[in-house]
Amino acid sequence: MPDRVGKCFSWLLLVLAMLCSFAANAQQAVFPVQISKNHRYLEDASGRPFLLTGDAAWSLIGDLSREDADKYLADRQSRGFNTILVSLIEHRFSRNAPLNFYEHAPFSVGGNFTKPNEAYFADADWILERARERGFLVLLTPAYLGANGGEEGWYQEMQAAGPEALKSYGRYLGQRYRHFDNIIWVQGGDWDPPSKTLVNALAEGIGETNPGALQTMHAGRDTDVLPNWQQEKWLSLDTVYTYNNVAAATLKRYLSGPTSAFFFIEGMYEGEHHSTEQTVREIAYGAVLSGAIGQVFGNNPMWHFAGPTLFKQPLKWQQALSSRGAQSMTHLKAFFDTIAWWTLEPEQGKLLVAPDPPLPGYAIGSRSANGNLAVVYLSERSSVILDRAALSPTTQHARWFDPSSGQFSEAVAKSDAKANTVAKANTVAFELPSAHNSAGFSDWLLLLTDND
Repeated sequence: MPDRVGKCFSWLLLVLAMLCSFAANAQQAVFPVQISKNHRYLEDASGRPFLLTGDAAWSLIGDLSREDADKYLADRQSRGFNTILVSLIEHRFSRNAPLNFYEHAPFSVGGNFTKPNEAYFADADWILERARERGFLVLLTPAYLGANGGEEGWYQEMQAAGPEALKSYGRYLGQRYRHFDNIIWVQGGDWDPPSKTLVNALAEGIGETNPGALQTMHAGRDTDVLPNWQQEKWLSLDTVYTYNNVAAATLKRYLSGPTSAFFFIEGMYEGEHHSTEQTVREIAYGAVLSGAIGQVFGNNPMWHFAGPTLFKQPLKWQQALSSRGAQSMTHLKAFFDTIAWWTLEPEQGKLLVAPDPPLPGYAIGSRSANGNLAVVYLSERSSVILDRAALSPTTQHARWFDPSSGQFSEAVAKSDAKANTVAKANTVAFELPSAHNSAGFSDWLLLLTDND
């Protein structure tokens, strides 16, 4: 009995330590964020690492009333999101586009970028201020281009306006929002235009009146942003955007030079392309464990709210607030808040040992340089083998994390033989605690930390 009491007490201390760690790391960020000295992650103004945990809310400013916008922000804040991706002006995907909920147009005359409408931007200011008060980093798109420069976005109006008008619009935005220290500007939007002139003019205009603003690019899907835009002085952050293997695309970007902070900006959204909660978890964990500074989650209908959509809308946005995907992002944020995630590096074959015979599914590993922290995400995989040489001698505490429920459980190492593999020296194997997690899916995380 005393031994059991001791074990229970030790487990209670562990849980309390984790909760304390979560509370410390979940503090509201002090803006502005900045790029770390090693260019591998973001940190806030107090020096705390900032894991970008985003939600795609493209039509927030264009579609919602102030009251509904605040309800959305309150919900996302309560779920651990710290970043939102938003269009400042909406061209198609809101109910009255380009007018907002209050029927205010962004420009006094059509698509004249030199004549911004004060009433529209006052409405936008209110939402952006509430986002700042609630601790959100805002990835703000000043003029979404639209796929292939078509009617979804503003490219045709931008082309008609010309670079000088766009630079004027950029100066206006830079001046108006230079006191909003929680904004990163997102240029482009689902397309690689034939010329960089218009995008550059807008970005340079922002930079003229707000030189300290961070800016990034939302390019066409599967485009390598940095090779195309690295010569532009306004580009501060890189992005990855793919519907394919996210871990592979992110790792490719991590390994390519030059070293630059980047995040996963878009992939398959929940409620589209037959995606499941496991799909969005594979995307999110695959991105972070493969070198991204964070990722943006998406849901249909959340990204467009009550506006037009590209896919059948499964339910109303108010119902989608508590989607299984959103719950998974809450657990993801809580998981990484318990560890020094900014020390992790993609393992690149040092940690994971290939099973013999091969097993179905896959594993994505990441570890700290000194080996005192390691994380492995498993999908459709029954076990994993690790090379002890990649771990610190003190890294002996192993736990399973259920990404569908946020629950930890102890992990017990097994010999290679018990893991149905050919025995290999200096390795350790772990088998899943169950074929399925609490939601009936097959993804789990293995966490290894120091034994203290």
